[in-house]
Amino acid sequence: MPVAIITGASKGLGRALAEALAARGWDLVLDARTPGPLEEAAALEAYGTRVRALPGDVTDAGHRAALVAQARRLGGLDLLVGNASALGAEPLVRLEELPLDGLRRALEVNVVAALGLVQEALALLRAAPAGAVLAISSDAAAEAYETWGGYGASKAALDQLMAVLGAEEPGLRVWAVDPGDMATDLYAAAVPDDDDPRPDPASVVPALLRLLDERPAGGRYGAPALLEGRR
Repeated sequence: MPVAIITGASKGLGRALAEALAARGWDLVLDARTPGPLEEAAALEAYGTRVRALPGDVTDAGHRAALVAQARRLGGLDLLVGNASALGAEPLVRLEELPLDGLRRALEVNVVAALGLVQEALALLRAAPAGAVLAISSDAAAEAYETWGGYGASKAALDQLMAVLGAEEPGLRVWAVDPGDMATDLYAAAVPDDDDPRPDPASVVPALLRLLDERPAGGRYGAPALLEGRR
């Protein structure tokens, strides 16, 4: 069975993608900081797949190594999904008020830890028949939205890392995906006063599955375009 590591997998898009892959027969290594919801995600074994749920922080090198070690025990690694994210401030604030420690946290989680996990997993991904890296980006990486500066800057840096990784690792597929608006805890923490309805994260999953099924060239993709059949 193919094996995937998914960070930030206890809820939201990470959890929805994990369920979709489990339904397809994938074995999973799941990460999240909160043990309780992550243990609930481990119930995906009901699909007949093997699930290893490891609570921890992706900024911890030991935790990243443990995730990859679990994948190795499951037989290898076919897909690495970087979904864990930090905002930098909750709720979001203008740049003049953004705590520098918050910006450092966003960069550490969204950029440094993401690369650290790729580095840890690279040997397994190279050995896979069709190794792939999928990084969850944001439209804030490409658009200038008030209060989203720190988070957007970290996701823009992530996009660039993934673009260079794709150039350096032509044997892999490396995708950065802007999922579009979603009703997630992350968004609620970012803008708690925004009550406008937003799509369920599960509605984005078909776009990610399309990448896995069709394996287009590496690059940055928008989930709405993928869902409409465009690239």
